[in-house]
Amino acid sequence: MSLRLRLALFGAGVVALALVVFGVLLYALLARGVVTNQDDALRTRAKDTVFSLHGMPPAQAPVAPVNLNKSDDIFIELLGPDGSLLYTSGVLDGHAPSVPRSLLDDARARNGAFATQGRLRLYAFPYFDSGYIVAGQSTRVPQSSLGGVVVFLIVSAIPALVAALIASWLVAGRALAPLKSVANAAEEIGRTRDFGRRLPAPPSRDEVARLSSSFNGMLNQLQDAFESQRRFIADASHELRTPLTTIQGNAGLLASRDLDAAARSAAASDVAAETARMARLVDRLLTIARADAGLRLELTPVDLRAVTEEVGRQAGLAHPGPTLTVDSADARIDGDEDAVRQLLWILLDNAFRYARSTVDVSLRVESGWARLTVADDGPGIPAEQRERVFERFYRADSSRTGSHAGLGLSIARWIVTEHHGRILAGESPAGGASFLVDIPLLRSS
Repeated sequence: MSLRLRLALFGAGVVALALVVFGVLLYALLARGVVTNQDDALRTRAKDTVFSLHGMPPAQAPVAPVNLNKSDDIFIELLGPDGSLLYTSGVLDGHAPSVPRSLLDDARARNGAFATQGRLRLYAFPYFDSGYIVAGQSTRVPQSSLGGVVVFLIVSAIPALVAALIASWLVAGRALAPLKSVANAAEEIGRTRDFGRRLPAPPSRDEVARLSSSFNGMLNQLQDAFESQRRFIADASHELRTPLTTIQGNAGLLASRDLDAAARSAAASDVAAETARMARLVDRLLTIARADAGLRLELTPVDLRAVTEEVGRQAGLAHPGPTLTVDSADARIDGDEDAVRQLLWILLDNAFRYARSTVDVSLRVESGWARLTVADDGPGIPAEQRERVFERFYRADSSRTGSHAGLGLSIARWIVTEHHGRILAGESPAGGASFLVDIPLLRSS
């Protein structure tokens, strides 16, 4: 069953329930009114009869009997003090209607009383001291009136329910039309993979407008993710192709027999270097893949000063060319020690790659933050490109282009973000590049 049909049936059901409640209340109100009107008519007829017979002997009272099996007219009976029938204006099944003694006693005590006797509604009223006047009428009168009301309610309810069902169907269709457009657009986008398509903005500000806006926002994110993934795959393929081509060429040289020792050694060195480069690239690709998959670092207390000094010493040995200076202060953070080491290696490798003569590492504590700075005296990074260097596979310009993939700084930003900090690129005092990292200090227990 479609949602539109369910909404239409629900709307018709609500109207039906309202009609039932209205009909029951109206029936109860009319039933009470009909019975009251009949009782008022009987009371009035009985008292009018008393006044019309004032001073006239009961035996001379004119009576015109009617057949109460067929007639709904009001009849009158004259009864003696003992309840004996003197005259009647109506007969039921060929006999005068009987009046219970209890009704006569109530009429004497209350100066008038009502009772229902079989198919008749009776009213008894004392006739001076010598008898009673009884007015009666068939109970078919209120039942007939109420039967007409029931027929009217049923007949009028049918077109009302049909109209409610049609109106609910039309309203539901109009309300669901934007949702249908969203569904059709989603199917079309999924089939064509056209993530640049957008839903038109509705003129209203209702829930459908919010849905369209949210759907367009989701499409923006999908388009960005799709384009980013496509660029990532293309760039990764390109970066992997270069070392593979080098390895393949040198492997061919090594396989040849007419190769001197010097050339063979150079080819083997190239293979080893490109293999190490490809291993680093694959490792960083795996790190980025884990980050995209939602990997979260487990943070524990870390002595940042000790890690900085240890990684600085190891990097100095690995890069014997430029001079490395490390100036560190005591700083403890809540972090992942392996990730912090990877962050330092990325920043130091980047600095050694472009430094002419010196690389400076500084660790300071400022206002609850551990501030780590890694600077070099290389060509530096233009101001307009200092934010883009953290994008994947991006390199600033030819002066800072080398045999690296451009993934390190994007991983560095992810690590810093996981530590609830920030990383910025700037200019060092020596004119080269400077990277500043702020990480919150460990709160004292």
